[in-house]
Amino acid sequence: MPSAIVAYVRRIDAMNRFIGRIAMYLIFALIGVLLWSSVAKTFFSPKLWTLETAQFVMVAYYVLGGPYSIQLGSNVRMDLFYGEWSPRRKAMVDAVTIFFLLFYLGVLFYGAVSSTAYSLGYFGTEPFSFFGNLAWAFVTGGPDAAGELMGYLETSPSAWRPYIWPVKVILCFGVLLMLLQCTAEFFRDIARIRGEEI
Repeated sequence: MPSAIVAYVRRIDAMNRFIGRIAMYLIFALIGVLLWSSVAKTFFSPKLWTLETAQFVMVAYYVLGGPYSIQLGSNVRMDLFYGEWSPRRKAMVDAVTIFFLLFYLGVLFYGAVSSTAYSLGYFGTEPFSFFGNLAWAFVTGGPDAAGELMGYLETSPSAWRPYIWPVKVILCFGVLLMLLQCTAEFFRDIARIRGEEI
């Protein structure tokens, strides 16, 4: 395999391993929020923020840990025939079926970017140009200029009403990491078909 591809695979693996190892500790934050929710409901007045905070932490845990899960091969698979195949045959099938996953993740990424733009007050049909204009306004004019491009910030319809954009940004970042990891897995499968290991 070309050295650029090997370097790409190793860098993506290292980045997703680092982020995934940090993200797995979010389960303790989730436990803490849910524990506080139970204690508050039993001994004090129920808190409005606990349920949605638990949902937001779970989204971050799941989305940021997904690429690391793919890297480890611990994702769920339909293993009717796959488990008995040779590593080379698995790599051949994976090299083809990964395009379906990449297509799905591409659609999911576009939807996440569109939803994030909507949560920042953009109601048009070009979310990528909105973020380009937003970044340009921030670089040239600072936070005030960027703030002028944003409209009404979306909030949750609950009584607590937190802003939604932070969790949507995490979703965009997590899906992008998943796309990068799947591309690295594709290159790894091509190497296995050729009899090499990355």
